[in-house]
Amino acid sequence: MFRVFPFSKVFSLKGLNQSKKLFSSMTLKNYKSLAVSEPSPMVYHVQLNRPEKLNAINDDMWIDVGECFQELSNNSDCRVVVLSGAGKMFTAGIDLMDAMGLFQELADLPDVARKCKILDMKIKQYQDSFTAIEQCSKPVIAAIHGGCIGGGVDMICSADIRYCSSDAWFQIKEVDLGMAADVGTLQRLPKIIGSHSLIKELTYTCRKMLAPEALQVGFVSQVFSDQKSLIDMAVDCAKKIAEKSPVAVQGSKLSLNYSREHSVEDGLNHIRMRNQVMFQSEDFINAASALATKGSPPTFSKL
Repeated sequence: MFRVFPFSKVFSLKGLNQSKKLFSSMTLKNYKSLAVSEPSPMVYHVQLNRPEKLNAINDDMWIDVGECFQELSNNSDCRVVVLSGAGKMFTAGIDLMDAMGLFQELADLPDVARKCKILDMKIKQYQDSFTAIEQCSKPVIAAIHGGCIGGGVDMICSADIRYCSSDAWFQIKEVDLGMAADVGTLQRLPKIIGSHSLIKELTYTCRKMLAPEALQVGFVSQVFSDQKSLIDMAVDCAKKIAEKSPVAVQGSKLSLNYSREHSVEDGLNHIRMRNQVMFQSEDFINAASALATKGSPPTFSKL
């Protein structure tokens, strides 16, 4: 026989509040290739942290990025993430020496099917790493200085907002390596810029796109004079977002991402179903009341 538990015991508010308290007090994992800080309440700064290697993306970084953004997505203390690179540039792209180790291992396998299975798993792991940025429930602001090459372009295409410094440049480098980009640029960049002619030119020629052009075509939304002002303004934008209702911000990101992949009608149906619930949130009531009475901006509880 099945034992039936009272609903109130299974889903008690006391137990739920205790679990939320325990979860929100969890400390972030230490990552080998990332430096994570909290420059402002509810704003987290994730830095690619291999400056001696120009932040080249090695196997540790592929894993760290995916795990870090999954962790921040579920951390109620975090509402916005700033993503940048330490040192001279954002990233030099894939770490070729690290990648050569994988291909040396594959060379020892005699059968093409076995090699393909390993490559399929590895490429999927790398794709999922950057998809974790896109699927992070919190807005991600990429702040790019210096070079952003190859895999770096794949990475920032997954961000919500892109700022850069005046010395920034972007390069889809994979064709020069004898391969097609396979972790997001060819799939996401056409939906960001919209000009297939430009995207194909950048992809086939591997030429650099400098900051003014990136601003002109809409790849970045603002250009700043230097790295310091870039980071300061990215954090300032993050602070403004963090003051807003997390229900509203995260719901907006969810709807924007969903609508990008679906028809207008599908998107309208999706947000209608969601807002049937979210209009009953305390965030909506408090925000609407504050606006109606011209009172002080409300402070929103953790989500």
